[in-house]
Amino acid sequence: MAFVLPPLPFDKTAFGDVMSAETFDYHHGKHHNAYVGKANDMVKGTDLEGASLSKVIVAAKEKGNKGLFNNAAQIWNHTFFWHCLSPEGQTIPGSLEERINADFGSVADMKDKLKAEAVGHFGSGWAWLVLNGDKLEITSLHDADSPVAHEGMKPLLTLDVWEHAYYIDYRNARPDYLSTVLDKAINWEFVAQNLDGKGTERADQEG
Repeated sequence: MAFVLPPLPFDKTAFGDVMSAETFDYHHGKHHNAYVGKANDMVKGTDLEGASLSKVIVAAKEKGNKGLFNNAAQIWNHTFFWHCLSPEGQTIPGSLEERINADFGSVADMKDKLKAEAVGHFGSGWAWLVLNGDKLEITSLHDADSPVAHEGMKPLLTLDVWEHAYYIDYRNARPDYLSTVLDKAINWEFVAQNLDGKGTERADQEG
C-alpha cells in the first residue's frame, strides 16, 4: 500500500467566507496531495516502504533525510489540521475548558497566546497547543516540523501558518485569518479528545 490523500472531514464549501472552497482546492487538493505523491516516491523500494506515516517521519529525522521528513510530516500535519477544523462553531467541552483555565487562566487568554505565537512565527510553519506531561503548552514549529518527531509532545490543536493556508482568502493578513479561525472554525471536540494523548494516531496512516 501507499500513503493516500485523506478526504476532508467536511464539505469544502461548509465554511463560507471563513475559508473558501478555492482555498481547500489548492491547500488540500494541490499542496497536501503533492506531499503524498512525493513521500510515496521517496519511500518506494526502501526499507520504509509499507511503514506507517508516523514511523517514516521519525525514521527520516533520525537518518537526516530532510526531503522525506518534510513531505511525510506535511502529510501528517495537514491531516491533523483538517480534523482541528469545524464549520459548526463548537463550544469548548468542559473537560478541555478546565484544563485550559488551569494552565492559561482562561480560554480567551489561551487563544490570545496561541494567536500571538502563530502571528509571531517568522516564515512558514505551524502553531501548536500540545500536552507535555500533565501540562498544556503553546509552541510553534518551523516549516514541516511536527510533534510526531518530538518525544513527549502530544498534539491537541494546530494552526497552519504557511501562506498557502490563508493567502487566497486573507491575502497577507495572517492575524485576521488566525482570529477568524480561532473564533469560528475550531473543532473543540476533537481537541478535547486529544487530551488522551493519542492525537498522533488520529492523523496517522499505514504505508
